[in-house]
Amino acid sequence: MLSTTIKEEKKDMNGSKPAANPVKILVVEDEAIIAMDIQLILRKIGFCDSEVVYSGEESIQKVAEHKPHLVLMDIKLKGNLDGIEAATHIFYDYKVPVIYITAFGDEDTLKRANGSARFGFITKPFEEAELQSTIQSALHKAYN
Repeated sequence: MLSTTIKEEKKDMNGSKPAANPVKILVVEDEAIIAMDIQLILRKIGFCDSEVVYSGEESIQKVAEHKPHLVLMDIKLKGNLDGIEAATHIFYDYKVPVIYITAFGDEDTLKRANGSARFGFITKPFEEAELQSTIQSALHKAYN
């Protein structure tokens, strides 16, 4: 489960840490503690190049500047743009896939998210394995 305590990274058979994945991931989450948890999980599963922003507006600007391979987007954000509006801009303007991560899995939110350019949907709290498989599926779908 998503938690503030992350166990030490697993080591391979030689005792060294797994190789870092070169994929750049942008985390858009307006709650700093949750954003840090997500980053820790990303590092643990091999995605060491991640950055956090806290609003929809910031996410669009950061995608334009840094061209990440994937965006993990909370739906409910502070500011003028929610995550669905920001994700739509990001995908259609920059062709960057978006996975929604949200605590709001209600039917109206799901319908709205389904109408946008999403590559996955994860409801908080989530398991590390669920995040990893959703990221890998989204990257495969977007880039293969």
